[in-house]
Amino acid sequence: MQSQARTKVVPARQKRTINWSNGFFLSMFHLGALAALFFWSWQAIVTAVVLYWVAGSLGIGMGYHRLLTHRGYKVPRIVEYFLATCGSLALEGGPIQWAATHRIHHAHTDREGDPHTPRDGRWWSHVGWILRGDAQQHDQATIARYVPDLAKDRFYVWLDRLYYVPLIVLALALFAFGGWSVMLWGIFVRGTLALHATWLVNSATHLWGRQRFDTGDDSTNSWWVAMLTFGEGWHNNHHAHPTSARHGFKWYEVDVNWWGIRALQFLGLARGIKRVRFKKSATVWQLVSGERRTKTSLGRALKAHVAIK
Repeated sequence: MQSQARTKVVPARQKRTINWSNGFFLSMFHLGALAALFFWSWQAIVTAVVLYWVAGSLGIGMGYHRLLTHRGYKVPRIVEYFLATCGSLALEGGPIQWAATHRIHHAHTDREGDPHTPRDGRWWSHVGWILRGDAQQHDQATIARYVPDLAKDRFYVWLDRLYYVPLIVLALALFAFGGWSVMLWGIFVRGTLALHATWLVNSATHLWGRQRFDTGDDSTNSWWVAMLTFGEGWHNNHHAHPTSARHGFKWYEVDVNWWGIRALQFLGLARGIKRVRFKKSATVWQLVSGERRTKTSLGRALKAHVAIK
């Protein structure tokens, strides 16, 4: 394992005009989060913590990222739709646009075409690309190129267009049952913190941390970003083996999203799980894909070994 070596920064991209709609909603969420400090209650804090996990782990980490974008495992369609709906609660856009942005990132990591590389500026990689970039508003040609699989699914087309509807319904429900404090903490505080946690994967894990793999980019493993994002901070591991459903390769690399996927497997809801293991005989990390035959075959999945390095 070696410390991250910084490469020469490429010239920043030509910034586009400000995306006023994104700026408005981000401002409102930050102001709502500040207002929530005057309406706090233990019930509200517990609600925020639970929803932080639902949207951030079930939704973004397990759903949008490891399932829809990279197809690191398989679940029944109803479970897939549930996880995607949880992801929409994070206010990070619909599943099609989110997956397109992330696949583009992997295709052009820290090079020209990467939508949020710190080589175009640290502020740009964290939030600038949301305020002045494409910000997950890709045209149909880009969608057809990068996410044709999701674009063929009518549910995802609907959710991508109206991704804010589940969040509005949740906000109304929280207000009806818990009042202002529960709604402000469950929506605005939780949402604002979750956005910055996700953006840290784009910015911080390409700036500070350690590299296990020579991926040819600036991706690093960051334990503290992993703690905030349920395991998404093991970013160098992820860039080395993008389709692996497990990002924390070592026992000490806490990966809550991986535990969630394993829980689905235990319940008989997840199969075809791809993960990386270290093969001592060849001293390399290898991707292992397993297919479960029955519920009782947990732990005895068929293994198809594919050498990655």
